Amino acid sequence: MNAPATGLASTCPLAPGIHLPFLGLGVYKLENSAAGAAAIHAALEIGYRHIDTASVYANEEAVGRAVAESTLPRGELFLTTKAWLNEMGPEATPRALEQSLRKLRTDYVDLYLIHWPDDATLAGGWEAMQRLRDRGLARAIGVCNFSPRRLAHFDPLCAGDPPAINQFELHAFLPRPDWRAACASRGITPVAYSPLARGQRFSHPVVQRIAAAHGKTPAQIHLRWCLQQGLPCIPKSSQPGRLRENAAVFDFALTPDDLAALDAAAAQDGIETTTWRPDPARWY
Repeated sequence: MNAPATGLASTCPLAPGIHLPFLGLGVYKLENSAAGAAAIHAALEIGYRHIDTASVYANEEAVGRAVAESTLPRGELFLTTKAWLNEMGPEATPRALEQSLRKLRTDYVDLYLIHWPDDATLAGGWEAMQRLRDRGLARAIGVCNFSPRRLAHFDPLCAGDPPAINQFELHAFLPRPDWRAACASRGITPVAYSPLARGQRFSHPVVQRIAAAHGKTPAQIHLRWCLQQGLPCIPKSSQPGRLRENAAVFDFALTPDDLAALDAAAAQDGIETTTWRPDPARWY
């Protein structure tokens, strides 16, 4: 497990010289507009340094505009983007990253991910990503939405070069110890998307009680759960107030009783909010 995060500048190591901020900004459904870029500007001013986007989000231009207009050195920012299903392959993946880099207005990304596993294109896509990393166009490469079974099938293809991260839905009401263990056994860092469970458990009585006891919000309880598990996470918001709220999670700690109560609540009222699958018949 990673060492606990102590502030917004806290990072976890992915590889020599590559450190992922524990708390980043997910931009799924963020507008590809000046307003979207303004939201990212607000996040950077608050202290966020990781921006997580994807080609399919169709907002890489907004991210690129915010990065270009920022006074922060590029080396202080951590940019993640992802290749979609139709962007995987020996020719398609380099072309996709080239387009993403142009939109992001940068010469490289810090992390390039396979957005969803697709058996038909996985081998060629991963090999292409390895070459892109070797060329310095992506400092690290990884995957998203790989279940333990998917990781096991992926092992021979990796040939001793496993993904740096596996990003999947993970939160207090979907703790997925088996997925995390599968990552740990391979030296892969799990990264939590939808760490707030899309707000669908904010009104749960256990969350409400713990939030009241600490003088915090339900969102902050969810994020603190991730951080105390040593899990990097990428909550999404475009509102400056919410961005500040999500960042104010380093001045308190959940107690052992809090964590046990959340575990019990997850066992009874767990939820997975991601319903789309590229191939439901063959998923997990």
